[in-house]
Amino acid sequence: MKVLIVEDQERLGRFLKQGLAEHAYTVCWVGSCQEARDALCETAYDAIILDLGLPDGDGLELLREWRKSGFNEPVLILSARDNVEDRIKGLDLGADDYLPKPFSLEELLARIRSLMRRHSSAKDTVLEHRNVRLDLLGHMVHIDGQTVDLTSREFALLEIFMQNAGRILPRTLISEKIWAAHYDVDTNLLDVYMSRLRTKVDTIPDRPLFRTIRGVGYQLV
Repeated sequence: MKVLIVEDQERLGRFLKQGLAEHAYTVCWVGSCQEARDALCETAYDAIILDLGLPDGDGLELLREWRKSGFNEPVLILSARDNVEDRIKGLDLGADDYLPKPFSLEELLARIRSLMRRHSSAKDTVLEHRNVRLDLLGHMVHIDGQTVDLTSREFALLEIFMQNAGRILPRTLISEKIWAAHYDVDTNLLDVYMSRLRTKVDTIPDRPLFRTIRGVGYQLV
């Protein structure tokens, strides 16, 4: 399981990375809001451990941004802010758990396990449409039984369509879910990714998976 740690204190960050790695987690540790955004653009994670006091912004605002853009993976806030108001605000913004500092590694690991159990049971882990099979937990895509390699953004794009099969999705809605709100959603970046995705998964020439709705967006048919 892949975990992203967002923690600016070097000593604590190294401790968390080593502790989770020793329990068979694949760990990426970053120390700022921007590094966290970049990490999520590069690959998908199963859970995030998020500090609130970061050098280039507030972790709560980062959490708000993630939830607004459609990132639904478990987020555990790990913070020295221990008052009730901060806990309530963090949970209301979309955190799945809140663990105050100082803490024990054993409790942190137990909370991560609990989050993953709740998260995996709360959603379908395999989505299927026509000849496409998308495995959310395994992060794999099969077309007619054959594995297809997708980048993290291509995978996220396909997941949105698979979860909304038959629905016409506006360009702005798709873009806001794939890229954070601060990106310019009026560029042709979405068209570039749609072209790449079609090349990889649209394997039946006379029965295309995607329809382009001119001036509106796209539809998985």
